[in-house]
Amino acid sequence: MSANPGHPLIVTAELPPDLYSWATQLRTNHFPPERNYLKAHVTLFHALPPMVEGELRDLLARLANRPPVPARLEGVTSLGRGTALKLASPAMLDLRDEIAAHFKGMLTAQDQARPRLHITVQNKVTLAEAIALQQDLAMRVEPREFAFRGLELHSYLGGPWDLLGRWRFRGSRRD
Repeated sequence: MSANPGHPLIVTAELPPDLYSWATQLRTNHFPPERNYLKAHVTLFHALPPMVEGELRDLLARLANRPPVPARLEGVTSLGRGTALKLASPAMLDLRDEIAAHFKGMLTAQDQARPRLHITVQNKVTLAEAIALQQDLAMRVEPREFAFRGLELHSYLGGPWDLLGRWRFRGSRRD
């Protein structure tokens, strides 16, 4: 169980190593360093209640008993005062819907809405900085297919996250 009881739980989709490394480097280069606590990630849920951790772990283990989930890096998207890599994965959104249905009535307003899948590489900068990076990346980011490797569970620590578990698709798990 969690080493951080009482902290909200975050569920993310695990990226393949090459995309994860590249996107993490983009974050390192472009995210304001005083607020960059995290590596590249794709958030499925922002704040599940800590009291469901055991049940959530069991659900993630069951959901991971399937093949890797197909996805596509589609390009660059604006976050207003930030920049993200736009992703598409109907299958991952369907899997996320299963989790949402399981915890219906316990979701925050933010987590009730289906997300636009993305990897944030820059946030909370000036509009000019965001536009400049979007224009630069738009010329360099090439769409490509990939597969999510699994699901991850984190505890939110007010900025940094604590990885609580990782469930790889096809049923394998490692902490």
